[in-house]
Amino acid sequence: MYLKKLPEKPVVQLFNAILSLQSEEECAAFLDDLCTMNEIKSFMQRLEVARMLRKGDTYLDIQMETGASSATITRVKKLLDYGNEGYQIVFDRIENHEKV
Repeated sequence: MYLKKLPEKPVVQLFNAILSLQSEEECAAFLDDLCTMNEIKSFMQRLEVARMLRKGDTYLDIQMETGASSATITRVKKLLDYGNEGYQIVFDRIENHEKV
């Protein structure tokens, strides 16, 4: 986990900031202030790559749809298979939220 290599206090501050957000509007405002446009695009692209991989789409389809490089797709696939299950947690919660 990369975050374990970072100073604990700033990491906890970031976590608490994210966890304090209560709406899409607050999330958008925070990310807009915190990140560059390219950083937000990278987050969005990786999330879409993960969603498409879970759905069973091919690397070629994912590349064409998202513009992600094969290296990015491979990295996301590795994290889906062997990571900390962060993508799995998010997708499970999103799917459960949409069912409500």
